[in-house]
Amino acid sequence: LLLLAATAARAGDAGQEEAVRALARRLLGPRAAAVSLSVDPALAAGGPDIYRLWSPPGAAVAVAVTGSSGVAAAAGLYRYLRDFCGCHLSWSGAQLRLPDPLPRLRAEIRAAAPGRYRYYQNVCTQSYSFAWWDWARWEREIDWMALSGINLAPAFAGQEAVWQRVYRNLGLNQSEIDKYFTGPAFLAWNRMGNLRRWAGPLPPAWHLKQLYLQYRIVERMRSLGMTTVLPAFAGHVPQGILRVFPRVNATRLGHWSHFDCTYSCIYLLDPEDPMFQVIGTLFLKELIKEFGTDHVYSADTFNEMTPLSSDPAYLSRVSNAVFRSMTGADPKALWLMQGWLFQHQPDFWQPAQVRALLHGVPLGRMIVLDLFAESKPVYQWTESFYGQPFIWCMLHNFGGNHGLFGTVEAINHGPFAARRFPNSTMVGTGLVPEGIEQNDMVYELMNELGWRQEPLDLPSWVTRYAERRYGAPNAAAGSAWRLLLRSVYNCTGVCVNHNRSPLVRRPSLHMDTELWYNASDVYEAWRLLLSAGAELGSSPTFLYDLVDVTRQAAQQLVSDYYLSIRQAFQSHALPELLTAGGVLVYDLLPELDSLLSSHSLFLLGRWLENARAVATSDREAEQYELNARNQVTLWGPSGNILDYANKQLGGLVLDYYSVRWSLFVSVLVESLNSGRPFHQDQFNQAVFQVERGFIYNKKRYPAVPAGDTMEISRKLFLKYYP
Repeated sequence: LLLLAATAARAGDAGQEEAVRALARRLLGPRAAAVSLSVDPALAAGGPDIYRLWSPPGAAVAVAVTGSSGVAAAAGLYRYLRDFCGCHLSWSGAQLRLPDPLPRLRAEIRAAAPGRYRYYQNVCTQSYSFAWWDWARWEREIDWMALSGINLAPAFAGQEAVWQRVYRNLGLNQSEIDKYFTGPAFLAWNRMGNLRRWAGPLPPAWHLKQLYLQYRIVERMRSLGMTTVLPAFAGHVPQGILRVFPRVNATRLGHWSHFDCTYSCIYLLDPEDPMFQVIGTLFLKELIKEFGTDHVYSADTFNEMTPLSSDPAYLSRVSNAVFRSMTGADPKALWLMQGWLFQHQPDFWQPAQVRALLHGVPLGRMIVLDLFAESKPVYQWTESFYGQPFIWCMLHNFGGNHGLFGTVEAINHGPFAARRFPNSTMVGTGLVPEGIEQNDMVYELMNELGWRQEPLDLPSWVTRYAERRYGAPNAAAGSAWRLLLRSVYNCTGVCVNHNRSPLVRRPSLHMDTELWYNASDVYEAWRLLLSAGAELGSSPTFLYDLVDVTRQAAQQLVSDYYLSIRQAFQSHALPELLTAGGVLVYDLLPELDSLLSSHSLFLLGRWLENARAVATSDREAEQYELNARNQVTLWGPSGNILDYANKQLGGLVLDYYSVRWSLFVSVLVESLNSGRPFHQDQFNQAVFQVERGFIYNKKRYPAVPAGDTMEISRKLFLKYYP
């Protein structure tokens, strides 16, 4: 481990070559021998990545792939598998039925990336998706990243162990540190200065396991030629710092989101205070000693937090202090910053304030992630970030919510428009979802666009996508995907993908049922996919999509029943209220739960058991499970960010969402029977007990699927297809 920690940067050419060959063996087994893989940095001549594919004479090797880096070679390998072997790899599964013999190429193919970087990960993904991962899961993800051509990504695990060491060296005691770190499922917001203490503290074993993971993550990423982004000091400190250094100049930030100062209101050091540089440089030196460095660091000082002053001079001082604390430890430091704050609080971040924050750092020493560029690009109103380089990012997903969604037209044209923008400083594209393992198609599309010089023809692209994903052409499946492409996947204008379906929200008489697409397109796609089941039913990715599309149809049906319930209540029609409420609570929701329970990737038990598996004692297991349950439901002690990270999982639908709906319907029935009006506030108090009850119900949920997905989907279809 110490040897790994001392690795100063990415592997040399031979190391990258070996790493890509090992990836090919993990992916293809013995068939990898028919592919020759090599790395030659001279291909790129100092510019963006390039790969070339050709078939050498003779029969031993079907195809040779050379990349300017390990990542470029891996991307070239996936291009060959995708376009010539009809293969597919995604979060929900792989379709790797290779032709025998492997096809040979008639002519050489060369591809050059249009920008230097293909970036991946959001600060929040660490908590919404990666919180409980072991090395086996990380290895699969890094393989997928390399094959997708991703060459820049955060490596954030284990940082709390290093911070704890720094705080102890500065004189803080353990209880002061324990009052600062959150529990594992909420660390993303602790790192950005939003939240402290909630669901904590972190057990000593957590730190050890995360350090061990981080060694392996950075070693593997660098061996493939990826640039790792390490965390740096953004200025937030535990309250204990004020005890040890009573004269330090620190100010309490305001509360974050719907949390009061019990769990938020973190201290921010004044940029001029000498301790800013001492703490920042101390941490980064310790981190570099532990993990080596690729010289790129991430820090977010004002994520969803209003700065103490809008004076441009103050904002420049803050960004300059953050940057100096990086260069104090690493003179080559480059700061990577999430640009979310500029579009999240546009009233505060006027052009003068944005310019001041960005210009506190020398031009070219900061890269800004234009985080929500597919819906709210910032580069357009900041003259391309006033000269600082930026990455055009697709955010796409909030909270890891389920729900079919995409902005395919925006991502098919947005990056190309950004490159053509006057004096554009764009240096690449990025995928920055808050949560992953949803909507595979959108991410496959975005990864492909990261290597293209012009937009794709989307209907023909999605038809080929379906063929590769299922391993066979199928007319009905192709038609289903073209319907989904034009409907759920084509949100235009300002599209924010928070799943607001009544299914996953606390019931009320004022719920949002609006859709950005034609609901009948999803019902028809459902019918078409079911009709393709006889041919494609043995494909794991097909079964995943069948669950996902059936789930979307059921989500639409829940809205219809909700509208019937509301209409019946408002017109005092008790029989209609009982009918609609009865069907929703006693049939539709239980059927949806059994559908989700039939697939391993839609199980609540999988999320909870993964959390328990990280633990080294029963007490830890209980703490981690409560973290996992709270995140997907109440998100805080009292529903502070209620249902923000909602998921549609077998177990959660039946024991959480359905129980809420049952209470809502019975309270409405009681209101009609007694003649007393319905009071939302009283209902909220009652339903909170139900929600909290779920978190503490101690029930163990299965982590293994049960039931026949095709049968359950067909049964739902015969009952509910409109």
